[in-house]
Amino acid sequence: MGFPTHRPRRLRQTPALRRLVAQTRLHPAELILPAFVREGLSEPSPIQAMPGVVQHTMDSLRRAAAEAAELGLGGIMLFGVPEERDAEGSAGLDPDGVLNAGIRAVREEVGDSLVVMSDVCLDEFTDHGHCGVLDAEGRVDNDATLEIYGRMAVAQAEAGAHVLGPSGMMDGQVGVIRQALDAAGRQDVAILAYAAKYASPFYGPFREAVDSQLKGDRRTYQMDAANRREAMLEVELDLEEGADMLMVKPAMSFLDILADVAAMSPVPVAAYQISGEYSMIEAAAANGWIDRQASILESVLGIRRAGANMVLTYWAPEIAGWLKES
Repeated sequence: MGFPTHRPRRLRQTPALRRLVAQTRLHPAELILPAFVREGLSEPSPIQAMPGVVQHTMDSLRRAAAEAAELGLGGIMLFGVPEERDAEGSAGLDPDGVLNAGIRAVREEVGDSLVVMSDVCLDEFTDHGHCGVLDAEGRVDNDATLEIYGRMAVAQAEAGAHVLGPSGMMDGQVGVIRQALDAAGRQDVAILAYAAKYASPFYGPFREAVDSQLKGDRRTYQMDAANRREAMLEVELDLEEGADMLMVKPAMSFLDILADVAAMSPVPVAAYQISGEYSMIEAAAANGWIDRQASILESVLGIRRAGANMVLTYWAPEIAGWLKES
């Protein structure tokens, strides 16, 4: 047997060579930090299922946003946790409610130096924990929910959000929100459509993060993990309705979907590295089974390599710090 003509190993010999030919890179500007602000706290409250992540007070949220801007992160995605809930999620519409107050606080702190995003959904605000209002039979009422989403979106825009993230997977949600924003004179506010959001057991730790009241599941409106082509339909519908950006969620188990969406999308594509993905790596690292930093970086690099232009990850500030150090 003759010597190999092609030797790909030549370009792997040193860290400098590997860095030179790397096809995918991480940058702080591509990272978005999800953050929770909870009403009634006097100090940040650790989330037991997500070591290192907290429910913020308004003051600690301001500090987290300021740090994110200083690190050069791309954005921050805000979720609100109210003290009082009802069947319609009224606290989500209150201009002075915890989420809208959080949006205002962050904008006051960082201005336009960080993209301020907010979650347009009712699950944090309803006493039943679903992403929409329920009909007489206890089913999520799609169209009644859309009307609320429209008002919720305008309230968040008025509070100062640059980008709105409707995450409830109601049919027609992007179109209704776009119409409501435009009618309110907020053509400047962008929509990050959770276009392909799948039902997943990996959302588990997030339930603690938002103190979810959910009984049962969300499988009648979030996508079935078995379906791939259906994601393209959801994406096409959201694009037709005016989505400015698209989201695939979760990331880890749906990298094929992310690659499909990235290959066809004319707009930027995001992926959300969700709570369960975060907690699994933290748990394995805490047990000494994996190298924590290397595993975190590889997990996010894999999401970027699959096609995400931006990644929502709870490690965003830590990763940005590592990148600056290196």
